[in-house]
Amino acid sequence: MLSKNTLQFLLDLSKNNNRDWFLENRKRYDTAKADFTKLTEKVLNEVSKFEELGKTQPKDCVFRINRNLRFTRDKRPYKNNFSMAIGPGGRHSGRIDYYLQIQPGDQSFLGAGMWSPTAEQLAKYRQEVDYNAAELKKIIENETFRNYFPEIHGATLKTSPKGFSRDHPEIELLRRKELFFSHRIMDKEVLSENFVTEILHAIHLIKPYCDFLNYIFHDEKEVV
Repeated sequence: MLSKNTLQFLLDLSKNNNRDWFLENRKRYDTAKADFTKLTEKVLNEVSKFEELGKTQPKDCVFRINRNLRFTRDKRPYKNNFSMAIGPGGRHSGRIDYYLQIQPGDQSFLGAGMWSPTAEQLAKYRQEVDYNAAELKKIIENETFRNYFPEIHGATLKTSPKGFSRDHPEIELLRRKELFFSHRIMDKEVLSENFVTEILHAIHLIKPYCDFLNYIFHDEKEVV
């Protein structure tokens, strides 16, 4: 669980997103970040029981609160959320990991999937769908999975990708440029004593999809 003060800090930050306010409230930020880092540590410890995470530490998983302003017109300096990426190596692993974002106003979510893939990764995804869509569909069309992860995010081509016919039986999956699933989390759940248990439940549900992507993107050559 997280402290109410952590959510309140993020809510106040969203209304006062400027450097002067942030510096004046630096102690509140430090306390809130420590609270979130403690949650990250708990999640890491639990996930390490069923997934190899190596020497990954909470600091490897927690994203900076500062926004990257180089390529955006939105010049607000800070994010209005805390977020973590759980996987071997944390947020810079390059692999498909589990992403948790905490944002007050019932805007928190846990999700995972194909997001901003490289051209090579996208080609591998489409090749796998072309050859063997059944394995992927068995995972993402499972009723339990879809009931828990009803929101699908990501860009889709309006036409068929190069090399594939418009009447391909799996054309909808082939058109996907991104395929990210998420589960919305209410504030009362974030503050619940059972929050870590709920996070782990979500991770277990989406792990087969992450494993599928990591296999086709990274592990095919390692399998004997």
